[in-house]
Amino acid sequence: MERVKIGWAKREISMEGPVVIPGQMHLRISQGILDPLYATVLVVDGGEGQDSVIFCSCDLIVISYGVTEMISKLVLERCPDAPVDAIIMNATHTHSSMEYWADRDESVSGEPVLNGLKTVRPHIARQCADAICEAWENRAEGGIGYGYGFAVVAHSRRVCYLDDVGLRSNNATAPNGHAVMYGNTADSMFSHYEAGADHFTNLLFTFDVNDKLTGMIVNVPCPSQNSENFNMLSADYWHNVRELVAKKFGEDIFVLPQCAAAGDLSPRTLHYKEAQVRRMNLKYGMPYDLKNLRGQNKDNYNKCMSERYDIAQRIAESVCEVYDWAKKDIKTHVSVHHVSKPLNLNCRMITPEEKAWAEENIEKMRQQIPDKNHGTPEQIRVATTQYEAIKNRNMRVVERFETQNEEPTMEVQLHVASIDDVAFSTSRFEVYQDFMHRLQARSPYLQTFVIQMGGDEESTYLATQRGVDNKGYSASLFCNQISPEGGQQWVEESLAVMNQFKARDEE
Repeated sequence: MERVKIGWAKREISMEGPVVIPGQMHLRISQGILDPLYATVLVVDGGEGQDSVIFCSCDLIVISYGVTEMISKLVLERCPDAPVDAIIMNATHTHSSMEYWADRDESVSGEPVLNGLKTVRPHIARQCADAICEAWENRAEGGIGYGYGFAVVAHSRRVCYLDDVGLRSNNATAPNGHAVMYGNTADSMFSHYEAGADHFTNLLFTFDVNDKLTGMIVNVPCPSQNSENFNMLSADYWHNVRELVAKKFGEDIFVLPQCAAAGDLSPRTLHYKEAQVRRMNLKYGMPYDLKNLRGQNKDNYNKCMSERYDIAQRIAESVCEVYDWAKKDIKTHVSVHHVSKPLNLNCRMITPEEKAWAEENIEKMRQQIPDKNHGTPEQIRVATTQYEAIKNRNMRVVERFETQNEEPTMEVQLHVASIDDVAFSTSRFEVYQDFMHRLQARSPYLQTFVIQMGGDEESTYLATQRGVDNKGYSASLFCNQISPEGGQQWVEESLAVMNQFKARDEE
């Protein structure tokens, strides 16, 4: 077995704009770059008789709309020997990144924006391809180490109530039941959070031939969404993590972020809010430079930034703690496996009642758009874009109802990889954490990294049966393309591939 080869590279993908910022129901237009968005690439080449795997993490809301295909084509043109089928893309799921799929040159209210399809997407693809080729061409002998630590990053964002909230009022974005995403915990009927949180940080470190640290994969079950309402581009708390890692280990150390299963998790604290404000004021004093704020609410900005820094501190402390002992067991000759395969997962079926609800919802929202004589341009823009987003969601539900009997399954792409005694499994969806725990508990590997938002297809939520029963956003009829049974299929298929890898190593 040859010594493992490692290659790293990164490129900035953020653009000065103005670009559309996705992630909310209404349209936002960027007003500059708060902190840079990056594409970070790690190549792990097992050598003769082994596979290679190429991780590419992007500070984007999602990996979709053909961008991976564009990247693969560009890579093959420059590096024809690079295994493009082994490229595992993932988004950090920041809500302060760039829309790269819409073919438009101006917003609803006429403001100019960079065309997502013709300008932003090719830019992202070129930057990612350049980074992949650089990492592939510069791979050199080295080693890997791994371990896990703990950092409180995510909290359950699905609040459950003793009564059926859906009977109180209609919710345009999702029919609620006993659960509400980001629900009010001060409500007298508040019962509990639907699920707990996962505080594991899975870490894989890379080293050169002299056992010097070169970079790390940091796998955390939480989206990066503290700054999700900002009108400036931002990598969110991952920017602060990079700063702290650079301060500790050096500016040349690469950080490749991965968002593990977190469909029902968030970096927000939903109770203890007043206590948190006091904590942040006393701990940090809100000493942030606001010169680039450009009209953002100062108090909200400072709150988000202090939360980001607090999270980054915990992740960085976990990185340091694990590195101190993981470096004692650097592996230089390791098995590397990778498989990419299609899966046909069971769809979530739409009932006639749900179809009727969706159709009624479209009309209700249309009637709430103010006309030009009764609203400001900003109000009209927000209301119009909210309506368009909700209309499109509901129209997809109606379309699914019409075709679901002929198309009861959906094909999705699965990547499974292993490096020594660490396994990786991808899902294009925002995966509820229960599925990750089922996979990790039965995995034949010492550690298993789940990578959500990992694919080149439209992403929705993959909810558990518990979530579906409680309803609410992320477990609603138009949030779930795949059923809970389909989620279990993903678990079983991932395990089957991992067991095959293990059997191959034992031959």
